[in-house]
Amino acid sequence: MANQARPFVLLEANYRQLLDDRPNVAILPWGASEAHNYHLPHGTDVIEATEVAIRAARIARERGAKPIVLPTIPFGNNEQQLDQVATIGITTRTAAAIFRDVVRSLSRQKIDRLIVVNAHGGNELKPLVRDLQGEFKSLIVLVNFWQTRAYKPDPACATEGDHANEMETSLLLHLRPEWVDMSVAGPGKRVFFTVEGLNQAGVWTPRPWSASHPDTGSGDPSHATAARGKEFFEACSSAIADVIVGVSKATKGQLPYV
Repeated sequence: MANQARPFVLLEANYRQLLDDRPNVAILPWGASEAHNYHLPHGTDVIEATEVAIRAARIARERGAKPIVLPTIPFGNNEQQLDQVATIGITTRTAAAIFRDVVRSLSRQKIDRLIVVNAHGGNELKPLVRDLQGEFKSLIVLVNFWQTRAYKPDPACATEGDHANEMETSLLLHLRPEWVDMSVAGPGKRVFFTVEGLNQAGVWTPRPWSASHPDTGSGDPSHATAARGKEFFEACSSAIADVIVGVSKATKGQLPYV
């Protein structure tokens, strides 16, 4: 049987393929393993990061880019959710060590371009990018996939939210419908802080997640559809493909690749 491996996906590619068509830009999907309301899988962020990265890389490759999609990092910063069953969190120090070893390994192979496709809002990676870019002189680009294009919620959706909401539910209905159980979905309501002054714009402190979000969701998922999920998935993938093409084809001296 003919080899059906995708040569731009590291988990599938063999060494012969990588030697014959050497990549010059690595794509690192980064997710998290955590509760997503009652109806979505714990691996929602992992699925989103992986599938968007692979789809974007395919589009970019067809446009002449040379990407390689690395295995997805399945854990993120979930310190406020560790009371929830089987939620796994890593600290910023751990994330920094993993991130550094990825960049260090790539730099030894003369791959000095890395794009992180992040799918978890708790992954604060900008300071790590600054540190590693300065240390290894690599071009490192951070992409929060859900921010690359605007999701258009159903007009009947009263609470948009930011976790296991309509957007994420629509994506999973498109990507993994067999893992979504809408019959048990909670309303995704948030209990706001009662300490005076903490709910205003520009003020932030972590949400004690289970107290702030009793069903672990943030946003009404009930109006989600696979069609909206597909549209958003393709739009985000196309936007990220533009990033991959630009970084892959860049030459030294082009800002910010200096």
